[in-house]
Formats: sequence, structure tokens, C-alpha cells
Amino acid sequence: MERVTGIGGVFFRAERPDELTAWYERHLGVEAPPETYDTPSWWQQSGPTVFAAMPADSDHFGGPHKTWSVNFRVADLDLMVSQLRQAGIVVDVDPEIYPNGRFATLTDPEDNVVQLWEPAGADAAGVATDPG
Repeated sequence: MERVTGIGGVFFRAERPDELTAWYERHLGVEAPPETYDTPSWWQQSGPTVFAAMPADSDHFGGPHKTWSVNFRVADLDLMVSQLRQAGIVVDVDPEIYPNGRFATLTDPEDNVVQLWEPAGADAAGVATDPG
């Protein structure tokens, strides 16, 4: 069976898309979309990705009016959290250490939930699931 090879893009509505794009680039290193087809898009490091449908009443997104969130992998959660806090961004670090890693949560300037994940366990070891 042919399978997708990864996420090719994440698209969402924003009140001020240019400002929000600049915020993600400045604080998280997510490069802005290229202005021409001759310029390559942002390349991320390969690694684990979770693609999950969530219950309609989930509070994972920050409230019932929010319908999406994004989770970014980070190599060093403490360093990223420190960098964001130094920039004046409020970041909540989950005190629990899960078998699959550590997490922190923040919101972008338009109040969208952003989660940071430092993988551990099988996800950090690079164990891939056999598609069978």
C-alpha cells in the first residue's frame, strides 16, 4: 500500500497572518513560507509525528471555540522554555515526565495553543513503526 511520507504543511486561519508568521519564525524557528517556487520550504528534522483526531469536547485546544493545536518537537525543552520566557512569553511546563517525553504549553499571539515536546523512550530512540 502506498503511504504518505510525512506532513507537507499545516494551514490555519489567522486574524493577522503576516504578524503571526513572523512570531513563529522569531520565537520557534519555523521559517515563513517561501515567496517563490524557486525557494525551498522550511525543512524540519525527521522524527516522530502524532496525527490524532480528538473528541469534539476535548479541552486540549484551549476551549470549545478552538479547533486545532500544533505540537513541535524540541531537542532541549528547558533551553527552549528559557528562551521563550526571556522573550516575555508565558510557558507552562507539565511537571509530569511521561514515558514518551516532557511537554510544555504556550499560546501564540492569537491565543492558539502550542505544545512543545521533548521526546523520550521509543520516540527519542528513533524506533519507527513497521507499516506492515
